[in-house]
Amino acid sequence: MSKVGLIVPTLNAGRLWESWLKAFEQQTRKPDCLLVIDSSSSDNTVALACAQGFEVQVIPKPEFNHGGTRQSGVNGLPEVDIIVFMTQDALLASPDAIERLLIAFDDERVGAAYGRQLPHTNAGPIAAHARLFNYPAESQLRCMKDRTRFGIKSVFISNSFAAYRRNILMQAGGFPADTIMNEDTYVAGKMLVSGWKIAYCADAQVFHSHDYSFLDEFKRYFDIGVFHTQTAWLQQTFGGASGEGLRFVISEMRYLMKRAPWLLPSAVLRTGLKWLGFKLGALHMELPQGIRKGFSLHKTYWLRILP
Repeated sequence: MSKVGLIVPTLNAGRLWESWLKAFEQQTRKPDCLLVIDSSSSDNTVALACAQGFEVQVIPKPEFNHGGTRQSGVNGLPEVDIIVFMTQDALLASPDAIERLLIAFDDERVGAAYGRQLPHTNAGPIAAHARLFNYPAESQLRCMKDRTRFGIKSVFISNSFAAYRRNILMQAGGFPADTIMNEDTYVAGKMLVSGWKIAYCADAQVFHSHDYSFLDEFKRYFDIGVFHTQTAWLQQTFGGASGEGLRFVISEMRYLMKRAPWLLPSAVLRTGLKWLGFKLGALHMELPQGIRKGFSLHKTYWLRILP
């Protein structure tokens, strides 16, 4: 049987953390190595994780990097075969969630797998649609040739609930430390180009969603624009993001017209803010450092970047 590790980055996980740990305790397949990498929380996140049997590494908050921090955890678990990644706000939806995710690796050509994210029970309609659109009820197994069908969605994956073959992750160069976000997408692209498969496991589920404010929507898409500009090879290889974006907008409008028509003006405004954020992110090299940091959701990233 493969040896499995689990890595969870945390920062002030709050009240939800107790529910997270309770759901994890009920899992039918617990990973063999449990690691929390905490960015100097000021609440009881670390104490609760230690009580649950996790090894905890505490790092200064400014040192956190989506790719670099996760890769440091990978480097510290050389003995495992498969590494599961989760986030502190992704609640395992059933006792067999991790077990079902790991089944994907029965296919020896699967380099990475990710589970379905369901909206939290208190999620608003806009947040709920985003999860239902991006995480359908049907599982998928994607390889390089599928890029003609899925386009840029071929490399879609989320480290909120995903797993990787460690040796293939390392062959792909590991998670990059110089990207602002989407370290998971970057690695998925590398794996597909190298002939590996990405599995989407619709029956391995977590509750995970965000009700973003208007400003956060703008900032998040600014960072997405930065990412895609810095990793232009992804869109050159798998296709641009505009087609998928249009499909999302049409789906969202139809969803809201049926379930929450009063939110249509909000959705239209959000779409405009996303578009503006993405375009400004693509032009980030022409912006002053202070503006980049102000527009960004991941501000600590810019501390490492020269003006």
